Amino acid sequence: MALKSTIYKIKLNVSDMDRPHYGEYALTVARHPSESDERMMVRVLAFALHADEDLRFGRGLSTEDEADLYAQDLTGAIRLWIDVGLPDERLVRKAAARADQVVVLNYGRTANQWWEQSKGTLSKLANLTVYRLSTADSQALASLAQRGADLQCIVQEGQLWLGDEGAMLQPSLETVFGRR
Repeated sequence: MALKSTIYKIKLNVSDMDRPHYGEYALTVARHPSESDERMMVRVLAFALHADEDLRFGRGLSTEDEADLYAQDLTGAIRLWIDVGLPDERLVRKAAARADQVVVLNYGRTANQWWEQSKGTLSKLANLTVYRLSTADSQALASLAQRGADLQCIVQEGQLWLGDEGAMLQPSLETVFGRR
């Protein structure tokens, strides 16, 4: 018998003064049985940073050829493709050919090694941006995972805060490649 995804209902309030973008989102996030709270919350962070009415979660870990998050225009063309973690270099190149903008939100103990191994090829992609989130910050995000979370995200002058009534975290994103 196959295990089913766990559904998280997350109310996310975004106040991004840098873009400027303000909105409240009722997210339904499916956490694949093999996905950690850490990875799921990094996906939620990626949503918060690029929040938009058109931004959607992909079908998940079992669908390798699809973005973790994506936004399409009215014609169905992909405006934004977001992957979290350490995606396969071949898939990033393929995404760059399909989307206007590709973002990789890199995290984990081997994030530095992933970029060092991939930068020769990926740094040629003009529409790619790579961010790195420290292991400590990604692990701290996991503490926010609740099936009925009510989260706030504030972005101001390049600073980021994400949290709930119990804790407000200040994860730091390093721009490894591309524009912020």
